[in-house]
Amino acid sequence: MEPVTIPTARLLLRTVGQDDTDTVYAACQDPVIQRWTTIPSPYLHEHAQSFTEHLVPDGWATGSMFTFGVFLSQGELAGMLGITMRSLGVGELGFWATERHRGNGYMTEATLAAARWAFTHQSIDRLEWRAEVGNTASRAVAERTGFTIEGTLRAALNNNGVRRDCWVGSLLPSDLGLPSTAPYLPPRQ
Repeated sequence: MEPVTIPTARLLLRTVGQDDTDTVYAACQDPVIQRWTTIPSPYLHEHAQSFTEHLVPDGWATGSMFTFGVFLSQGELAGMLGITMRSLGVGELGFWATERHRGNGYMTEATLAAARWAFTHQSIDRLEWRAEVGNTASRAVAERTGFTIEGTLRAALNNNGVRRDCWVGSLLPSDLGLPSTAPYLPPRQ
């Protein structure tokens, strides 16, 4: 599959490539990003190069991972967002924001746009979000986007060789007023 570009009111979600390597590398020097995500730490230039030149294009080519750089209209990187396919119709959404652009609602806007695209163009019927327990900024984005927090999974996240508990939430097409590709039968209450 060829990468897509998604415009929003304030942002442009687009793939990242070789020209973005230095920008990704600089952003990932942020200790907050290294603390709360599963990127390598320390984050070396070769990690950014592998990400932009191999991991991202390979994910798009195989349809296994859809990675978007979240850019402001003037071209500045505000964050990164990815949807990794976990099983038929299920994708896991993850994101990080650059230090300078946290708290502006950019990641909520980007998450909503990517979710709508996934539900309408990729036959995804469930998006999952996971974050290490304590990552309240990520949880706030998920909740503002409409994710239902489903609970805590013990030792379900591996961050640099250490098992950690994580929160898990889900977003369904119906949460955004969209149809599903497969019927959903919730249990009777």
